[in-house]
Amino acid sequence: MTPFALSIVLLAAFLHALWNALVKGSSDRATMLAGVTAATALFGLAALFVADPPAPASWPYIVASVVIHWAYYALLYQAYRLGDLSQVYPISRGMAPALVAAGAFLVIGETMPVAAIAGLAAVSLGILILAMLRGAANADRRAVMVALVLGSVIAVYSVVDGIGIRLADSPLGYIAWLYLMEFPIAVWILWPRWRRREPFPRKRFAKGLMGGVFSVVAYGLALYATTIAPLGAVSAVRESSVVIAAIIGLVVFRERPWPGRLLAAAIVAGGVVLLASAR
Repeated sequence: MTPFALSIVLLAAFLHALWNALVKGSSDRATMLAGVTAATALFGLAALFVADPPAPASWPYIVASVVIHWAYYALLYQAYRLGDLSQVYPISRGMAPALVAAGAFLVIGETMPVAAIAGLAAVSLGILILAMLRGAANADRRAVMVALVLGSVIAVYSVVDGIGIRLADSPLGYIAWLYLMEFPIAVWILWPRWRRREPFPRKRFAKGLMGGVFSVVAYGLALYATTIAPLGAVSAVRESSVVIAAIIGLVVFRERPWPGRLLAAAIVAGGVVLLASAR
């Protein structure tokens, strides 16, 4: 991987961790998530004008992924309401590739090389450490449970999108419709407030829009990086977002205990790197 490609992937990892940090740090996370989904929907709408429509075979996967993403945002809200960024993010993001790798082995008998087995063990160890560490919040156990479910949901939509985007014959068209159909989330969150004629939280919504832009740019940068660098290397470096999110949580939000959480996040990230780079 060239220094240019590496810098692009690291920026994508930072932006992904950053938009999660914006949601975690907000006093109105629901409005933040409404802004995030509104921004991604606007990108989807714009992309429709330049993308070819996805093939009919991919539409069941688009619909399934949309429903799963709705669950993802609901769980993300609960996870950051209950737990810390340095705990929730490494558990949920680390679980997804581990579950996909384990599922491929158990369901279709895909061979796991020694490096992948070691990576799976490292992810499991890191998550176990994060689950056992106690922090300042009294809801650690509930936060861990929600983070585990969130990681499972991420794994499911990763598989669904992986199949659907291959059947679409138009990756951008698939992504555009997927993003556009997230817009009902923003409406569902904001509509009751409009009916009650509550003051519109412009600043929080604007921050949510910014988070959505970060999310879209992070994904776009990662996709671009795969055209100039090996896919396995890109996937591996992207997982530095686990450590970046942990550092943001520990430094910006002063989440504690910091030594154990930072160590656990590094173990999770290292395990995912092994999973992504194993052949």
